[in-house]
Amino acid sequence: MSLKIAIQGIKGSNHHQVAKDYFGDAIELIECLSFDALVDKLLFKEADQGVMAIENSIAGSIIPNYALVNHNNLHIIGEHYLNIHHNLMVLKGQKIEDITEVSSHPMALLQCKEYFRQYPHIKLVEDVDTAETARRIQDQKLKHVAAIAPNVAAELYGLDIVAGDIQTIKNNATRFIIVKTKNNVLPAADITKASVRFITDHKRGSLAAVLNVMSDCRLNLTKIQSLPVIETPWKYAFFVDVTFTEYADFTKAKSLLNIMSEDFKVLGEYKNVRQ
Repeated sequence: MSLKIAIQGIKGSNHHQVAKDYFGDAIELIECLSFDALVDKLLFKEADQGVMAIENSIAGSIIPNYALVNHNNLHIIGEHYLNIHHNLMVLKGQKIEDITEVSSHPMALLQCKEYFRQYPHIKLVEDVDTAETARRIQDQKLKHVAAIAPNVAAELYGLDIVAGDIQTIKNNATRFIIVKTKNNVLPAADITKASVRFITDHKRGSLAAVLNVMSDCRLNLTKIQSLPVIETPWKYAFFVDVTFTEYADFTKAKSLLNIMSEDFKVLGEYKNVRQ
């Protein structure tokens, strides 16, 4: 039986590409038009695992997804980095001069806005997904409308790419996490990265003390993100990614951080794919 993999978006989206890269083609794709819907598919056991974008090298963290992982007790079991290529695609036979409207995900529009300065007559319209617009153009034979989407969307929906790699910054990558409702137990020797969450005391030096422990335990901090603790105004939780060579170092750090911080929680232990 093939794995059921939930993604945000539809076939032809970047999430679809990550699912193919990470799991291969022998999967059943569960399409979701929001990250909340993706989480529901996991919680109601309609999907085995999920692919979730968590940060972009240009736009930064997708903050609501940190909260989704934490509040729903999801486990991060892996990660994947995808170089993002935004392509402008239209119904076959249409040219860039025919376009009056471009529809795509807000993040894609943001990352390509410099390109459209040369076409002030084109209206930019936010949509729920990059590939969904591409599919709609083909299904409804929409003229004068273009989509910003990956190459795979043009192939799937039979569209022409009239301009490729239109993103403002060419070195554009997104980090995706692989999540499920139960922890994935890897051999300790294969675990070289972890995601944790904790709250520190509202005292001077509290966060610095925690970071010093990580350094003393030979952990390399690769990401830190703060989020408000909704139940307690002006209190913040920290989401931190660390890499390490020896799992024993992380084990030592866990025991210390559990004492030094509040609500310490390991969100995932997995393999670091960027050395």
